[in-house]
Amino acid sequence: MIDVRVTRESQETGLFRSDVLSRLATRICAGELEGAVDVEVSVLFCDDDRIRSLNKAYRDKDSATDVLSFEQPEAPIPGPRLLGDIVISLETVVGRNGTDRAAMRNDVRLLFCHGMLHLLGYDHGTEATRRVMNEKQAHYLGVRMEAAWRTDS
Repeated sequence: MIDVRVTRESQETGLFRSDVLSRLATRICAGELEGAVDVEVSVLFCDDDRIRSLNKAYRDKDSATDVLSFEQPEAPIPGPRLLGDIVISLETVVGRNGTDRAAMRNDVRLLFCHGMLHLLGYDHGTEATRRVMNEKQAHYLGVRMEAAWRTDS
């Protein structure tokens, strides 16, 4: 079972559906984790000021970004595996997609997928690792490669 816990601090509405994010998380975990694993992930939807403060506190970067991920170390305790936290700035999503609500929803799914892959240990620090993440995002989102990469991080 995949438990996606959503918190919305942003005033933006209608840009995500929790059930869609849960299905995407289930697809990703089924492809990336071995065996039947109960997983919990939290998602915070916020504005640029909030994500900027988190980016400054945890990455020493004094700027807003689109998505941050905070991986939890695996703990040998009973219960669901806590993957970690994903933070997405809906203000950034709206700002770069104009009035196209469908594009905003696609962007949120892409950022959530990107965050999930980070929580599962992937990064994009080199061209090779970026290519792997891009391929995985395209696969899990069911989109072409060129539509599977859009992050400021």
